[in-house]
Amino acid sequence: MSTLQFYSERAAECRRDADAASLENVKRRNLEAAEAWEAMAERLTRTNAHRDANEAAREARSV
Repeated sequence: MSTLQFYSERAAECRRDADAASLENVKRRNLEAAEAWEAMAERLTRTNAHRDANEAAREARSV
């Protein structure tokens, strides 16, 4: 399992838990956790994109 997949699955799990929660504080806590997991997934996606772009630029310079 990739890290990105792990983050996405945890976010989805937190959203499901929030939907199932009857207490407002539990719902809010799970939604905040889902947002945090989603933010980590976004950062990882951006990092991977930058890494790929840097790698492509390095390869283009070396040719």
